[in-house]
Amino acid sequence: MPGLAPAAAIDFFGPRGLLARVLSTYEERAAQARLAQAVGQVLTEGGVLLAEAGTGTGKTLAYLLPAVELGRRVVVSTGTKNLQEQLLNKDIPLLARALGRDLSVAVMKGRGNYLCLLRYKSFGQAGSFRRFDEIPLFRAVEDWAPRTETGDRGEVEDLPDGADFWREISAASENCIGQACPDFEPCWVTQMRQRALEADLVVVNHHLLCADLAVKDTSYGSVIPAYDTVILDEAHLLEDVATQYFGIQVSSHRVEDLCRDVERELKAAGLDAREVHAELDGLRHRSESFFKTVAQGRGHRLKAGWMPPRVAEQAAAMRERFEGLRTAVLAIPERSDALSALAGRAQGLAQDLAFVLGAEDEGHVCFVETRGRGVFLRATPIDVSARLKELLFDPVRAAVLTSATMAVDGGFAYLKSRLGLEPTEELRLPSPFAFEEQAILYVPRGMPEPSAPSFVDRAADEVARILAVSRGRAFVLFTSYANMNAVAERVASRVEYPLLMQGEAPKPVLLETFRRTPGAVLLATASFWQGVDVAGEQLSCVIIDKLPFASPADPVVQARIERIRNRGGNPFQEYQVPVAILMLKQGLGRLIRASTDRGILACLDSRLVERPYGRRFLESLPPARLVHDLAQVEGHLD
Repeated sequence: MPGLAPAAAIDFFGPRGLLARVLSTYEERAAQARLAQAVGQVLTEGGVLLAEAGTGTGKTLAYLLPAVELGRRVVVSTGTKNLQEQLLNKDIPLLARALGRDLSVAVMKGRGNYLCLLRYKSFGQAGSFRRFDEIPLFRAVEDWAPRTETGDRGEVEDLPDGADFWREISAASENCIGQACPDFEPCWVTQMRQRALEADLVVVNHHLLCADLAVKDTSYGSVIPAYDTVILDEAHLLEDVATQYFGIQVSSHRVEDLCRDVERELKAAGLDAREVHAELDGLRHRSESFFKTVAQGRGHRLKAGWMPPRVAEQAAAMRERFEGLRTAVLAIPERSDALSALAGRAQGLAQDLAFVLGAEDEGHVCFVETRGRGVFLRATPIDVSARLKELLFDPVRAAVLTSATMAVDGGFAYLKSRLGLEPTEELRLPSPFAFEEQAILYVPRGMPEPSAPSFVDRAADEVARILAVSRGRAFVLFTSYANMNAVAERVASRVEYPLLMQGEAPKPVLLETFRRTPGAVLLATASFWQGVDVAGEQLSCVIIDKLPFASPADPVVQARIERIRNRGGNPFQEYQVPVAILMLKQGLGRLIRASTDRGILACLDSRLVERPYGRRFLESLPPARLVHDLAQVEGHLD
């Protein structure tokens, strides 16, 4: 098939095509067929396609059709688990019905989502709980484990993401001993990979894709079967995910997990090993003191020569303790493969610690952060473009990158520079929705600067006024928890609609509550700016407090700004503005999700219309009518 021929596209996407026969609500979209043809051509002939497809294009079916018709393995990677689930539960079954045949599809999630049979047995024999309230959760896992056919923790109802004991029984790569494991054949990860080897379409997410790329050259080996054709949906998220997985982190959690795993393996094997226990006690003592000391510099960058004598002394003692533990474990004559692997983990932690604390690699920014009870030392790559090019784009024959939000200033120059891309074709397809009629962009005049002390009070006033016009039915999205909490406190008594707030319940629960609560208002931060889909009147208004510029105090942002400045560039225009534009497009993209939707887009940041760079934002947004008087908005939703 030379791409997807126009006739084939019409046969499938046309008004009397295969898709229309199985979908009663089908609306023909010329852009969908155009995208399918472009994807088909690249998959067949090779190359790299960059394609921005506006909301409502139907891009998932447009790339799935040529992927399943290719006749060879295609890996489809999504930016979020939500889209991954949508593909599996909605789009792929619909495609199969339209084509009238079964499709060869496998889904793969990150290893940490799967139960490790060996560690599960070991935990049952010798494990201990950090929190007693998790015992009922473990009992639910015990009831599920003998019955599951996938080993995927997503099947266990109400198992929180942060359950401590799951880390001790999961198949995370750091714990894996590979083919030396007695449960290698029945292992759920092995079975997942086997299903993927037999499938034509393998659906993963960017987290697994990048984690897999990061371990290809290590002893853990890759999980995703070899592929030469890849489709990256929500491609605007790839840089952030790659930054996370191509870096190094040493945390207090990682050290404690190592200690607990060693103790459990010794107990399960019935080994006394007093020397090992003595080393564990020493490592724990040193770790507590060391991380308590470095936590005082949280949020600060670490640069070569940064360590004061006290920290240097503690770091040297930590490395000695890791080596002592490794030596003591290897001295056990009857040790298992699992214990040998734990000795290797101790050595790896010592090496990672030395790399981060040294802070000498110019390609990484090193810093300390705290999250909950954990202290994290991180070495994060400043630029992932070269590694993505080397590990992902150069080895494949064909790649498609698509999203509803990829272009800045009318083109893909920014994305190409960040991802190391040399595309053979670039395609921009506007949304089929009539934004000029369906949406109004409201930017109130006279708002104080977001940094002004009076901003929160004025923002709360505007939020209350807008919600009265929209009759609730709104997302109010913030760039910080501080602003969200401050505005929530000020509007709670002034708004007659049910208020929901991020943090009160898990994200899926909040979304479901919002969908079924008439007039509900959801106040949220970054995680609700993208990957959230609420169609219909229930979401009729999206309010954004300010332009989503990344904080220049963030060590990674700071390092990227410095790198651009050092080569003579303008970091604000080249980096900070494009990142904020893509984020704003995502946030405002929550509103219009169907041709029948109508709504209000509101941005409370006057810089959007008063600063010269505001024009770049406006030109990148959907073409909604811009107004500055709330009276002009009142009749729109009617």
